[in-house]
Amino acid sequence: MADASSRSTEALPFDVIDLTPTSVVAYRPPASIDRPSITSSLSAGGRVAVAAGDVLKVRIFEPYEGSIFPTIQRPGAELGNQRVTDDGTINVPYVGTVRVVGLDLSQIERRIATQLGSKAQDPQVIVEFVADRTHTVMVSGDVKSPGRVSILEGVRSVVEAINRSGGIDAGGKGSGVATQFEVVLRRRGQVILTTQFSDLLAGGDVGIQKGDEIVVRPNTRVYTVLGAVQKAGNVEIKSTLTLLEALGNVGGLSDERANKTGVYIFRMGDIQGNPTARARVFRLDFNQPVSIFVAQQFGVQASDVVYVTNAPLYEYHKILNAIYKTFSIVGVVRGASAPAAASF
Repeated sequence: MADASSRSTEALPFDVIDLTPTSVVAYRPPASIDRPSITSSLSAGGRVAVAAGDVLKVRIFEPYEGSIFPTIQRPGAELGNQRVTDDGTINVPYVGTVRVVGLDLSQIERRIATQLGSKAQDPQVIVEFVADRTHTVMVSGDVKSPGRVSILEGVRSVVEAINRSGGIDAGGKGSGVATQFEVVLRRRGQVILTTQFSDLLAGGDVGIQKGDEIVVRPNTRVYTVLGAVQKAGNVEIKSTLTLLEALGNVGGLSDERANKTGVYIFRMGDIQGNPTARARVFRLDFNQPVSIFVAQQFGVQASDVVYVTNAPLYEYHKILNAIYKTFSIVGVVRGASAPAAASF
């Protein structure tokens, strides 16, 4: 075999790559070691600004008895729930109309205190969210409790939002479920992330913002094995997988049939999702002892096709068997017709 790392011709719509200890380095499976979690540095969309439709609770206290507002030790400081109108305002008793849209809670507190002016002495204003209609993300698909999740409840990332929705609805699939589901994150109508749920758990979690949409959907990943193996067919990928493991999952090469110099892996397009990338055909010669180590390093991807060709001698025996069966059938037919001919 030529020790070429790759060959490409304009006449062929694919590249042919001979797998060697040198060329296989670029096709090793990704490391399965978990990365450090980045959720500690995530924020739930930064500053939480009030929007139309939100409902706020306003409380005002004064430090002295006999003022308009009670002291903090006495009840009655709550001025009722205030829904932010479409024009971005609320109406607070003794204060009047306060424009709050686009402000966070601390800014609203300072604005109310400023508008009170001389009506109150050193007023203490506390504003809280009662009903959150805008600071939410939508979680749908294969989760146990689909619906809206408020980021005001400390939900900062995609995984936290999925967990707040009850987690993945595995439907009794058991272990390895994280590798069987895909997560799509949409923001302002655009898909900004499509990844395996297992990758998020391995440290690839991302922050969310209000209005995001998170969709969890099944994504059973398989590779296909054809040709001279013990059991051909589709095999599910449950974790990172090498070529040696992929062949082991189907019982290995057939001793009688397999051409050990003709093991091929067909991969369409680019694994990173580039539809314009050329397809690749990887070739491995198992007659070379080093190929066992090469197969241990080559990473099999979803939708790969592993094909093991038949040995030339096996093809020769197939032809001989076909000829033998043909003559056997002819002999049986002639033997059956001979007595009938003798009767005339």
